[in-house]
Amino acid sequence: MKKADVVTFYSRLRDADPEPKGELHFVNPYTLLVAVALSAQATDVGVNKATTPLFKKVKTPEAMVKLGLAGLKDHIKTIGLYNTKAKNVIALSQLLIERHGSVVPDDQAALEALPGVGRKTANVVRNIAFGAPTIAVDTHIFRVSNRTGLAPGKTPLAVEKKLLKVTPDEFALHAHHWLILLGRYTCKARKPDCPNCIVADVCAFKGKTTLA
Repeated sequence: MKKADVVTFYSRLRDADPEPKGELHFVNPYTLLVAVALSAQATDVGVNKATTPLFKKVKTPEAMVKLGLAGLKDHIKTIGLYNTKAKNVIALSQLLIERHGSVVPDDQAALEALPGVGRKTANVVRNIAFGAPTIAVDTHIFRVSNRTGLAPGKTPLAVEKKLLKVTPDEFALHAHHWLILLGRYTCKARKPDCPNCIVADVCAFKGKTTLA
């Protein structure tokens, strides 16, 4: 995608949704971290159903450790891979208490050192909780970046590096959300809704769908 088209692409997404928000529910950086960790290979809707009652009781690492493994499992048993995720959440909560004074660190390496927290989760937390201009490449962003020609790459890390390079500074903070929402609701995996896409004319996808 040409530089001018990249600006047009992001400008239209910004005009349509100037202050995009993530769809995971949370009450503070800690609950955001937990929600993002639970969302791997699960839908935001499914995670929110489980965490809404959980986060009424648990808002701190101490409260999570007190709830315990069995108690946490009972809350999140509707989420895929809940056994492993529960162990990770209890373990990361203990490490936050021991290493970080119960505060979620605004540091990529420190976050990735926590159990169950990979690069993508750390990027999401830093973007939403701390306003860092990070881009977490999930399946939606990977698809949109390759399909549109915005930032082609063979791996999520390659796409992330390309996106950080081609995304103008003025769009960097919200790029992550705009791309996810575009992929989730318009540029869908099986059949993209090209006729109703506001950036279709600057998109390089050759198999554009039509109304017919």
